[in-house]
Amino acid sequence: MGAQIIDGKSIAAEIRSDLKVRIDRLKEKGITPGLTVVLVGDDPASQTYVRSKQRTSGEIGINSNVIELPEDTAQSELIDLIEQLNQDDTVHGILVQLPLPRHFDTDAVIQAVSPSKDVDGFHPINVGNLWAGLADSFAPCTPVGIMELLRRTGVDPAGMNAVVIGRSNIVGKPMAGLLLKANATVTICHSRTKDLEAHVKNADILIVAIGQPRFVKDSWVKPGAVIIDVGMNRVDGKLCGDVDESVKKVASHITPVPGGVGPMTIAQLLVNTVIAAERTNFVD
Repeated sequence: MGAQIIDGKSIAAEIRSDLKVRIDRLKEKGITPGLTVVLVGDDPASQTYVRSKQRTSGEIGINSNVIELPEDTAQSELIDLIEQLNQDDTVHGILVQLPLPRHFDTDAVIQAVSPSKDVDGFHPINVGNLWAGLADSFAPCTPVGIMELLRRTGVDPAGMNAVVIGRSNIVGKPMAGLLLKANATVTICHSRTKDLEAHVKNADILIVAIGQPRFVKDSWVKPGAVIIDVGMNRVDGKLCGDVDESVKKVASHITPVPGGVGPMTIAQLLVNTVIAAERTNFVD
């Protein structure tokens, strides 16, 4: 019969619609949620992504501002800018677009952002709060978006075997933390994992974020598994994920590429920005 496609575009649209109500309520109190994105350098992919964030933010009433800095900007200059944004009451969310040019200490830049405005969820305090199971901290947008995809699709991770392929700080590690919080039994796999196929075959939920096109094959996948494909690769001019198309024949649910996880990442960024504005102004 084939897998049910998890439509990230339509779910993200539902989230944005829900957010408009909360934003209107804030505006009635004289508060406009504000998101500032800092873009250093002229990487085309980053520029495209930032413009998409700005456009989507504006459509639902968030005041979105992009600050563009030249590639040769000094680290001290960037951190001074972040400190100014930390003190600006009209800015509720700060996002420094990654990757930064090579001469930056990315960890130092991330740590300069106030945890209460860290809508990317990368600050060590927010990372620690995630693993401590605290509810009032920000987590990275892609993993939180994936959890929302599962929830709105009716997939409850509790008691399930969840396998995450990839251990990045942006997706793999926080994904595992969120799944644990949802009472799944979690395995993290990576480039040094022995007998990766055996781990994958045990997965009720499989999240793949390794950046290798069509890496996971149908023969690896447990019949009826839920597949979340985070990959975004370009092969022969076309976009594809980290999961082979053949997996659709085996899985119960699967995210498409594009149109699956990607829209949810931006939607969750907007959610985090609104949450930051609500918390700052004590709005329930």
